[in-house]
Amino acid sequence: MKKVLVTGGAGFIGSAVVRYILEQTRDSVVVVDKLTYAGNLSSLAPVASLPGFAFEQADIGDGPEMARILDSYQPDVVMHLAAESHVDRSIDGPAAFIDTNIVGTYTLLEAARHYWQTLEPVKKQAFRFHHISTDEVYGDLHGSNGFFTEQTPYAPSSPYSASKAASDHLVRAWSRTYGLPVIVTNCSNNYGPYHFPEKLIPLTILNGLAGKPLPVYGDGQQIRDWLYVDDHARALYLVATTGKTGETWNIGGHNERTNLEVVETVCALLEELVPEKPTGVSHYRDLITFVADRPGHDVRYAIDAAKIARELGWLPQESFESGMRKTVIWYLSHKTWWQQVLDGSYQGQRLGLPGKEKE
Repeated sequence: MKKVLVTGGAGFIGSAVVRYILEQTRDSVVVVDKLTYAGNLSSLAPVASLPGFAFEQADIGDGPEMARILDSYQPDVVMHLAAESHVDRSIDGPAAFIDTNIVGTYTLLEAARHYWQTLEPVKKQAFRFHHISTDEVYGDLHGSNGFFTEQTPYAPSSPYSASKAASDHLVRAWSRTYGLPVIVTNCSNNYGPYHFPEKLIPLTILNGLAGKPLPVYGDGQQIRDWLYVDDHARALYLVATTGKTGETWNIGGHNERTNLEVVETVCALLEELVPEKPTGVSHYRDLITFVADRPGHDVRYAIDAAKIARELGWLPQESFESGMRKTVIWYLSHKTWWQQVLDGSYQGQRLGLPGKEKE
């Protein structure tokens, strides 16, 4: 039995990790989350009453508070998911991404290093700091060939991906310089339940249900590798508890689709599952609206996940088709969750057009 501290545990991927650990293992979890706009305690409701669950509302950039939490709970593993994560928001306001993803990660690393140095030898030997990152740090794959591997050079394009690349470098530097036992994972695009509706798939689902335009950037031919969030959570726990420290692991879903194909898939599922459409809508796909492309938009991401399959035996369980069906059905049956989110600060508006009025 381990005690796992999960930063950003009320976010989309973080809450999936917490639910997985508490429902599928004997480990306990301490969630640390600042509860910004994307943090949602209702995403933890299925496990919040379990005896192994604890929650601390705190900012990873608050060094004394991180030191207090580490000393108080004595975790065996830190899984660091707290981050600003939306490319369009990073274009609108990069400062928050620098503060959280770079300075916040540095502050947490220092707190973890000092905590780790105080541990007794056996516990010190077993401790792990797992930093969860993104394939966007690798930049752009031009053309239809090739994949990101653990050896791909970094070439970030956006303020978001640059901030995550910087945090990856900090984590590896703390390992090499101070000996902190770290693991880094870089994942492809996640989707699934509890996804904040500024992202492509949930935004398309909810806009379709409301009869609103379904925005597709540029020509919609940008390619992403899609990973169902529960598959990712399972992989993260496996790496955090059994992966060799000092290593990097790429996690992908083996599901490459263009953005337009993703939106069309949602439309087809809505046609099947919600045939009674909003007034004035004949077909959901008629709502597809091509809009100005994102500045610096990467053309293609694709993960080579052979290492985690070969060395740890992980493979995704969901195909794109099965995962998308589960996702749409979840949003249709959890209206209260996303209605509460939409009642807050985000109303489905276009983000990420610097110097232009937001649509």
